[in-house]
Amino acid sequence: MPEPDFDEGAAISATGAGGVGQGAIAPTGTGAAMDLAISEGATLEKTPGGPEGTGPAGKPRSLWGDAWRDLRRNPVFIVSGLIILFLVVISLWPSLIASGNPLKCDLSKAQLGSRPGHPFGYDGQGCDVYTRTVYGARTSVTVGVCTTLGVALFGSVLGGLAGFFGGGWDALLSRITDIFFGIPVVLGGLVFLSVVTSTTVWPVIGFMVLLGWPQIARIARGSVITAKQNDYVQAARALGATNSRMLLRHIAPNAVAPVIVVATIALGTYISLEATLSYLGVGLKPPSVSWGIDISAASQYIRNAPHMLLWPAGALAVTVLAFIMLGDAVRDALDPKLR
Repeated sequence: MPEPDFDEGAAISATGAGGVGQGAIAPTGTGAAMDLAISEGATLEKTPGGPEGTGPAGKPRSLWGDAWRDLRRNPVFIVSGLIILFLVVISLWPSLIASGNPLKCDLSKAQLGSRPGHPFGYDGQGCDVYTRTVYGARTSVTVGVCTTLGVALFGSVLGGLAGFFGGGWDALLSRITDIFFGIPVVLGGLVFLSVVTSTTVWPVIGFMVLLGWPQIARIARGSVITAKQNDYVQAARALGATNSRMLLRHIAPNAVAPVIVVATIALGTYISLEATLSYLGVGLKPPSVSWGIDISAASQYIRNAPHMLLWPAGALAVTVLAFIMLGDAVRDALDPKLR
């Protein structure tokens, strides 16, 4: 009796079509491995976020992209950012939450506590503490932001150029920064601002920029020295790139992160320094509205009317803490060693 013909290919096809035997007969050989690799690559390309450490369509993320992703997930950054956003809004438009005049006072209400429509009470001159606290945010934010911008720009330019070119200019800048580091900030403010009669914020900002730039300059110098030794800078130099192109295109974007971190943390320090100088009577002067001025005026009434001191001091503490928290979050996001 003749044996029936057996078509092996048809049997395999039929089994695979049934969905049972398809996994029993595993593909082998180089061609199957290549097909599997291609299939996995196509799956990764279809994934919206791509693999870990990459952006859309599998593109690698930059340092700033990774930093922004980490910041959005950091609750410290979110809380501090909301506080700073609120401070900026009331600095620009204080009348949104305070309809009174911070310079309007009534001596008959001096040192009184909380009243309807005046939740923070009155100070020693009968001025509304709530209104003065709200308007004091404008001065503190203005001083902090303007000082930080001035210090960051001036210090980064001088420090970056000294670190890039080196030589005599680098040595000269190092000695100048050593001299400025030896000047006590508060003592320097007492000497410098005691002869200034202006009641605006600009003399205070100018003084803090004058004594604050050496710190940023030293950090920018070290960061530029580290960045210019990288291979991509040496390759750009070998290809004939000019000094300005190497500085602006290759070195500055990779050396600016430490400057941003230090400047963000220092912003809160500048706000507290302005309050300190105003408290000592050499910073802002009346009729300017400042938390330091209010704290100074309330210090002699702390036993009889502690609310005069607690509210402006609390606003100052929250503001400084918010900027320090923001700086810490930015530092953690931009530090590659913490990844």
